[in-house]
Amino acid sequence: MSGMRRAIWVAALAALVVIAVQAQDESASLKFLVIRDYNGKPVRNASVVMHPVEKNGKQARGGLQLKTDPDGKASFDGVPYGKLRVQVLAQGFQTFGDDYDVSKPEMEITIRMKRPSGQYSIYEEHPGEKKDQPEEEKKPQ
Repeated sequence: MSGMRRAIWVAALAALVVIAVQAQDESASLKFLVIRDYNGKPVRNASVVMHPVEKNGKQARGGLQLKTDPDGKASFDGVPYGKLRVQVLAQGFQTFGDDYDVSKPEMEITIRMKRPSGQYSIYEEHPGEKKDQPEEEKKPQ
Protein backbone atom coordinates (compact mmCIF):
# COMPACT_ATOMS: atom_id res chain seq x y z
CA MET A 1 0.00 0.00 0.00
CA SER A 2 2.91 2.31 0.68
CA GLY A 3 4.08 1.92 -2.92
CA MET A 4 0.60 2.74 -4.21
CA ARG A 5 0.44 5.94 -2.16
CA ARG A 6 3.86 6.95 -3.37
CA ALA A 7 2.83 6.39 -7.00
CA ILE A 8 -0.32 8.53 -6.53
CA TRP A 9 1.70 11.22 -4.82
CA VAL A 10 4.29 11.29 -7.64
CA ALA A 11 1.52 11.39 -10.29
CA ALA A 12 -0.23 14.28 -8.52
CA LEU A 13 3.04 16.19 -8.21
CA ALA A 14 3.82 15.61 -11.89
CA ALA A 15 0.34 16.87 -12.85
CA LEU A 16 0.86 20.05 -10.81
CA VAL A 17 4.23 20.66 -12.48
CA VAL A 18 2.63 20.27 -15.94
CA ILE A 19 -0.19 22.68 -15.03
CA ALA A 20 2.30 25.22 -13.65
CA VAL A 21 4.42 25.05 -16.82
CA GLN A 22 1.36 25.48 -19.05
CA ALA A 23 0.10 28.43 -17.01
CA GLN A 24 3.53 30.04 -17.26
CA ASP A 25 3.50 29.62 -21.05
CA GLU A 26 0.15 31.40 -21.38
CA SER A 27 1.18 34.60 -19.65
CA ALA A 28 3.27 37.53 -20.78
CA SER A 29 5.77 39.96 -19.40
CA LEU A 30 4.83 43.59 -20.16
CA LYS A 31 7.23 46.51 -20.05
CA PHE A 32 5.89 50.05 -20.25
CA LEU A 33 7.79 53.21 -21.13
CA VAL A 34 5.88 56.44 -20.49
CA ILE A 35 7.39 59.54 -22.13
CA ARG A 36 6.41 63.11 -22.92
CA ASP A 37 5.10 63.49 -26.47
CA TYR A 38 6.75 66.85 -27.11
CA ASN A 39 10.34 66.06 -26.01
CA GLY A 40 10.63 62.31 -25.33
CA LYS A 41 11.63 62.70 -21.67
CA PRO A 42 10.32 60.11 -19.18
CA VAL A 43 7.23 60.72 -17.06
CA ARG A 44 7.88 59.61 -13.50
CA ASN A 45 5.20 58.49 -11.08
CA ALA A 46 2.58 57.98 -13.82
CA SER A 47 -0.18 55.48 -12.98
CA VAL A 48 -0.41 52.60 -15.45
CA VAL A 49 -3.74 50.82 -14.94
CA MET A 50 -4.37 47.46 -16.64
CA HIS A 51 -7.79 45.80 -16.99
CA PRO A 52 -8.60 42.57 -18.84
CA VAL A 53 -11.21 42.98 -21.59
CA GLU A 54 -13.97 40.40 -22.00
CA LYS A 55 -14.91 38.91 -25.39
CA ASN A 56 -17.85 41.35 -25.72
CA GLY A 57 -15.45 44.31 -25.42
CA LYS A 58 -16.44 45.28 -21.89
CA GLN A 59 -13.85 45.89 -19.24
CA ALA A 60 -13.67 42.99 -16.80
CA ARG A 61 -13.72 43.48 -13.05
CA GLY A 62 -10.43 43.69 -11.27
CA GLY A 63 -7.23 45.11 -12.59
CA LEU A 64 -3.80 46.22 -11.56
CA GLN A 65 -2.13 49.60 -11.08
CA LEU A 66 1.58 50.22 -11.51
CA LYS A 67 3.65 53.39 -11.00
CA THR A 68 6.49 54.41 -13.29
CA ASP A 69 9.99 54.84 -11.89
CA PRO A 70 12.14 57.98 -12.47
CA ASP A 71 13.04 56.61 -15.93
CA GLY A 72 9.33 56.37 -16.88
CA LYS A 73 9.41 52.56 -16.78
CA ALA A 74 7.04 50.04 -15.22
CA SER A 75 6.75 46.29 -15.77
CA PHE A 76 4.63 43.33 -14.78
CA ASP A 77 5.07 39.58 -15.30
CA GLY A 78 2.20 37.11 -15.50
CA VAL A 79 -0.29 39.00 -17.67
CA PRO A 80 -2.68 36.47 -19.26
CA TYR A 81 -2.94 36.38 -23.05
CA GLY A 82 -5.90 38.20 -24.58
CA LYS A 83 -7.21 41.76 -24.76
CA LEU A 84 -5.89 44.21 -22.19
CA ARG A 85 -7.11 47.78 -21.61
CA VAL A 86 -4.31 50.12 -20.55
CA GLN A 87 -4.92 53.57 -19.08
CA VAL A 88 -2.16 55.95 -18.08
CA LEU A 89 -2.74 58.93 -15.81
CA ALA A 90 -0.18 61.56 -14.87
CA GLN A 91 -0.60 65.03 -13.43
CA GLY A 92 -0.28 67.72 -16.09
CA PHE A 93 -1.02 65.35 -19.02
CA GLN A 94 -4.05 64.09 -20.93
CA THR A 95 -5.27 60.67 -19.82
CA PHE A 96 -4.16 57.94 -22.23
CA GLY A 97 -6.20 54.84 -22.96
CA ASP A 98 -5.97 52.02 -25.50
CA ASP A 99 -6.61 48.29 -25.87
CA TYR A 100 -3.75 45.89 -26.63
CA ASP A 101 -3.77 42.26 -27.73
CA VAL A 102 -1.35 40.38 -25.50
CA SER A 103 -0.18 37.51 -27.69
CA LYS A 104 3.58 37.27 -27.16
CA PRO A 105 5.60 36.19 -24.11
CA GLU A 106 7.27 39.63 -23.92
CA MET A 107 5.84 42.97 -25.01
CA GLU A 108 7.21 46.50 -24.77
CA ILE A 109 4.67 49.31 -24.93
CA THR A 110 5.71 52.95 -25.32
CA ILE A 111 3.12 55.54 -24.35
CA ARG A 112 3.46 59.18 -25.38
CA MET A 113 1.68 61.52 -23.00
CA LYS A 114 0.31 64.77 -24.42
CA ARG A 115 -0.19 68.10 -22.71
CA PRO A 116 -3.79 69.06 -22.03
CA SER A 117 -5.40 70.93 -24.89
CA GLY A 118 -7.75 73.86 -24.53
CA GLN A 119 -11.46 73.29 -24.64
CA TYR A 120 -13.45 74.59 -27.58
CA SER A 121 -15.71 77.49 -26.68
CA ILE A 122 -18.42 79.04 -28.83
CA TYR A 123 -17.81 82.35 -27.04
CA GLU A 124 -14.27 82.77 -28.37
CA GLU A 125 -13.13 83.77 -31.85
CA HIS A 126 -11.50 80.97 -33.81
CA PRO A 127 -9.07 81.59 -36.68
CA GLY A 128 -10.47 80.63 -40.07
CA GLU A 129 -14.11 81.04 -39.09
CA LYS A 130 -16.29 83.83 -40.41
CA LYS A 131 -17.61 86.29 -37.91
CA ASP A 132 -21.34 86.45 -37.29
CA GLN A 133 -23.23 88.00 -40.15
CA PRO A 134 -26.83 89.20 -40.10
CA GLU A 135 -29.25 86.46 -41.10
CA GLU A 136 -30.20 88.04 -44.43
CA GLU A 137 -26.56 88.16 -45.58
CA LYS A 138 -26.04 84.41 -44.91
CA LYS A 139 -28.76 83.30 -47.33
CA PRO A 140 -27.59 82.56 -50.90
CA GLN A 141 -29.26 84.63 -53.60
